[in-house]
Amino acid sequence: MHPVWQKTKPDDPEDVHNGWIFGDPIGKPFVNAIGKGGPFLPCYPGNEPDPINHAKTIREVYEKASDTDGKYTVPILWDKELSTIVSNESSEIVRMLNSEFNEYAKNPRLDLYLEGPIREEINTLNDWIYPMINNGVYLCGFATSQTAYDKAITELTESFDRVESILSKQRYIAGNTLTEADVRLFVTLLRFDEVYCVYFKTNARMVSLSPAMLNYCREIYQAPGVAETVNMEQIKLHYYCSHPVLNHYSIIPRGANFERLLKEPHNRDELK
Repeated sequence: MHPVWQKTKPDDPEDVHNGWIFGDPIGKPFVNAIGKGGPFLPCYPGNEPDPINHAKTIREVYEKASDTDGKYTVPILWDKELSTIVSNESSEIVRMLNSEFNEYAKNPRLDLYLEGPIREEINTLNDWIYPMINNGVYLCGFATSQTAYDKAITELTESFDRVESILSKQRYIAGNTLTEADVRLFVTLLRFDEVYCVYFKTNARMVSLSPAMLNYCREIYQAPGVAETVNMEQIKLHYYCSHPVLNHYSIIPRGANFERLLKEPHNRDELK
């Protein structure tokens, strides 16, 4: 998807919805949804047109599936034969991709949701990491009262410290094996310093100042196939330019180049 949200019904002045659009290689540069900031390119590397439905927006994809009751979110797992959405819930899709498509997988023996006691540990971790960290940053960023923010930042900070403590004693969040819980945690930690600390006011802690967590992120980032899924330029474009209520002029902070830190050596293999 194009990183910067736009109006999904630009020809309808009464429709105020802003959301995900597909890249348009022959389009024109544009500004943010309230006419400020930018200009943003009509497509960035990887922002390809919809190859299946030829839709211009994700909203159109939902409408094709007759699903218009909720939010028009990504990711989407799309069934090409039935022309419908199988799921738009990332936690469900991660499980499906882990086991249901092994006949097409490059590494079918990789199992991130192992059976046995570790599965129970994965579930337990997800049960508190999601509300307190993955979603916790959003509760801070979109809080509309000081009371709500204070509650959210306290819970996030306590959970952040809990993760740092766990990772100082073991290689991965569920033990000595990479699991689904690590994938879900990493994607939030990856954005923490460059986006959430600034934009969502989560600056009580930083990954770059947390030795175990930073080293942990280095190991995952440097694992085969991971770094090429990280596009910090477009991550920052999306967050800082898609919510004009938070950033009227879509100014993108320069940051301290957190991704550079992820390329430095780690010693996580020394943890037993």
